[in-house]
Amino acid sequence: MAVLVPVAVMFVLGLWGLDRDGMWRDEAATFQVARRSLPQIWRLLHRVDAVHGLYYLLMHGVLAVHPGEVLLRLPSVCGAAAAAGLVAALGTRLCRPRVGLWAGLLYAVTPMVGHYAQEGRSYALVAAGVAGATLLLVRAAGGGRWWAYGVVLAVTCVLHEFAVLVLPAHACTLALARVPGRVWRGWACAAGAVAVVLLPLVLVSRGQAEQVAWLTPPDGRSVERLLRQFAGPSWAVLGPYLVLMALAVRKSGAPHGVSPAGVALPLLLVPPAVLMVVSRVSPLYDERYVLYSLAGAPLLAAAGVERVAGMFRRPAGRATAIVRSGSPHTDRPAVRVPLPSTPPRPVPDAAGVAVRERRRISVPRIRPVPRRPSPGRRHVGALVGVLLVCGVLVVQFPLLRADRRAANRPDDLAAVSAAVGRTVRPGDPVLFLPSLERRSALAYPAGFRGVRDLALDVSAAEGGTLYGQEVGPRELRRRLGGLEYVWVVAEEYALRPSWTPWNATDRAKLAALDEEFVTRAEYVHRGVTLRLYVRREGVRGGGRTAADRT
Repeated sequence: MAVLVPVAVMFVLGLWGLDRDGMWRDEAATFQVARRSLPQIWRLLHRVDAVHGLYYLLMHGVLAVHPGEVLLRLPSVCGAAAAAGLVAALGTRLCRPRVGLWAGLLYAVTPMVGHYAQEGRSYALVAAGVAGATLLLVRAAGGGRWWAYGVVLAVTCVLHEFAVLVLPAHACTLALARVPGRVWRGWACAAGAVAVVLLPLVLVSRGQAEQVAWLTPPDGRSVERLLRQFAGPSWAVLGPYLVLMALAVRKSGAPHGVSPAGVALPLLLVPPAVLMVVSRVSPLYDERYVLYSLAGAPLLAAAGVERVAGMFRRPAGRATAIVRSGSPHTDRPAVRVPLPSTPPRPVPDAAGVAVRERRRISVPRIRPVPRRPSPGRRHVGALVGVLLVCGVLVVQFPLLRADRRAANRPDDLAAVSAAVGRTVRPGDPVLFLPSLERRSALAYPAGFRGVRDLALDVSAAEGGTLYGQEVGPRELRRRLGGLEYVWVVAEEYALRPSWTPWNATDRAKLAALDEEFVTRAEYVHRGVTLRLYVRREGVRGGGRTAADRT
């Protein structure tokens, strides 16, 4: 029950609004790459996006059933639901079932989890893989097998290579638990196997580092933003969350050699901290890359709630013991007897000095039995925690509801395609500026059906690229030379005077539009601009006339 309830809640929240219209640019990359043939996907991975290769292959099988937006996002919903259940399983194993229930529910109602549960990318699946590997780590440290831990973590790291940052977090967990040498040897073998499996992907992806050239070094605002996304965007949630996590960190001792804080705190802090430090030199940090670290926050908060509940628990009363008489294999039942509550009386020794008499118990086996709360009290405690989680859900419900709209994503490629379909006629020439803006036509080709893509030389699927190969500047000028007008689909920043493209063809597009054309009409929608350019009077043949130059 402690595991199944968070899974069900997360699944319901993930399905809520999953059929929103419009993919954004990252989802569109998944959609158009996963629908290619396997040889075409393999060709692409040698040039770009190797870090997402395993995910593209997975989605190739999924979208073969039915290429649509709901099925594109459904694996992420399943991944988020699995992660919520695994967080609950961790809380149950490290503490007790009600702590697992609270932790799983807190994870499920976190807006950041809900956001990536509805996105056609790999991050929710990576979070599930890391949570599963962490649970297997706890089991292996208690005497389980390490091969399962290594296999799950290796697959997760191939799904996204930044999941490897959980290895130092797990090392911190083992160090805090002061595990024996045999445990360290088992973990080191599993971690080494993960590194060997991941090494080829790291070498290939390093050659594709220009994909993340848009990232900037993190700063204090990055830390604050990540904290609010992990724990809560408003102080009504963030403040109590931080207090509960602090209480959990103070609690020590655990039945399996590792404590909830010893597992959750390194998971929460180490991967983001390592990635941020590295990103000060070479920017690689983005909050979605460490989504899996979020699992540490609800684990700590739930353990903190349990600590608060323990403060108000009534004393257990007089201790009792189980007395077993005779052989340990006897059929006689155990008997509960009270232990003496009065201290032994002092008696004089041979020198007349009073000493305490050694307590003698005639029965051979005595084991103290702690008094446990009744099932009714345990259920009441679990219900109180669930009600607190419901309060968190109520506070954050507006964020969850807003996230179900396409307007909450950076862009809406379906809206761009629809605008082109309403405005541009079949046979009209179109330029994409920069070239990656062609993703709207690749994701939603219906709106671009019949238009002429002036700059395209080789299609994306045939050339093994994300957005196609374009002609050179000279050929582009030739194709523009005889046109009286041209439509331009452009990013907002691409039309600013301060923007300088790195690509020679994109520079040629800007120069030709500035020299030979003027704007006649414009349509703007959420960062994407559709403009109609018409040729200047007196300008022909791809350059200015003598009159214009004078």
